[in-house]
Amino acid sequence: MTKRLYIDVHVVQTVPPANLNRDDQGNPKEAIYGGVRRSRVSSQAWKRASRQHFDAQAPEPDRATRTKRITNELLARITRNTNLDREDAGRIAAALLAQLGLSQGKKAGDTAYLLFYGNAQLDAVAALVTGRAADLATLDEKALSEAVKELPVAESFTTGHPAGVALFGRMVADIPKLNVDAAVQVAHALSTHETQIEFDYFTAVDDRNEQDETGAGMIGTIGFNSATLYRYATVGFAQLATNLDGDTEAALDALDRFVDSFALSVPTGYQNSFAHRTRPSLVAVVVRTDQPVNLVSAFEEPIAAETGIQANSARRLAQEHITATQVWGDAPLYRAASHTFTTNETRTKDTAETLIQAFGEPVTFADLRTTLRARVTAALEGPA
Repeated sequence: MTKRLYIDVHVVQTVPPANLNRDDQGNPKEAIYGGVRRSRVSSQAWKRASRQHFDAQAPEPDRATRTKRITNELLARITRNTNLDREDAGRIAAALLAQLGLSQGKKAGDTAYLLFYGNAQLDAVAALVTGRAADLATLDEKALSEAVKELPVAESFTTGHPAGVALFGRMVADIPKLNVDAAVQVAHALSTHETQIEFDYFTAVDDRNEQDETGAGMIGTIGFNSATLYRYATVGFAQLATNLDGDTEAALDALDRFVDSFALSVPTGYQNSFAHRTRPSLVAVVVRTDQPVNLVSAFEEPIAAETGIQANSARRLAQEHITATQVWGDAPLYRAASHTFTTNETRTKDTAETLIQAFGEPVTFADLRTTLRARVTAALEGPA
């Protein structure tokens, strides 16, 4: 296998007035970059959106869950597999998970932190006691703990990872054996231009107001902004394959689905208020054998607030890629792009031509994914 193989995904996407990812004041998150204030969507927010989109395409056993309520999840499986009541199933579930040494949370049955696991992994833990659950239920706490002590509970979480855990990783600070190094890195999305927060002052009228009543039933404000965002993520293919027990076909499937999910997912903050879902105007993929390269430096000087911020952002990104390749001499193994800019329109002609120079002739998103898989497969079959 190629030891150093990184797949960079670059996205330019414009969103209308929205509050995709709020701060502690309830306003859209921001950051200072290039000396001006930018709209920001945290990497955590877009990773969660990508993960949910990713899992929605998989059968239930192949999905991953992140929760503090793993004891209740295991209890439900034991109850479903046996004739035990919830109390006895809960005792067995607690005894099984005690082997992991998870710190307990403030609420009974909860862990102190979110644990990310595969649904099939927890199914496997439940299956360890299915045939002897009735006998285990008759034991007292000490005897029950001894009876399940030799069962391979920890091993069930260290192998057979679903693609979601293999991609996004798992961190358990006090139990290193449960850690899974993430194969994906996601940058905070930043607007390519300066932004300002605006406020929507709204009122709600009581539908049952009497005819002579005036005034609102509720008054409030929501902070929002609109922005053209640059989004970036990178996948370390070797790490992904390692997390999937060396199964390169499974890793190729996970890579393909991740590119799809990262490109098409959108965080859901205030989505009912703003209906902010859009598609990217540009998705570019670059396969590299040296290191991942984030091209956010293209926007250190903010795009001017004028007509064509979206097109200018795409052109600036393409120029940055061209310049970086020329200066550092690190031509990528493969590059391709899907975008909405054409040479037939005067306002986008320069952008389309620059994108062709940077990433080649544009292809449909479906073709981009198919060709990416083929090129990565060819790289894996070549010299290591």
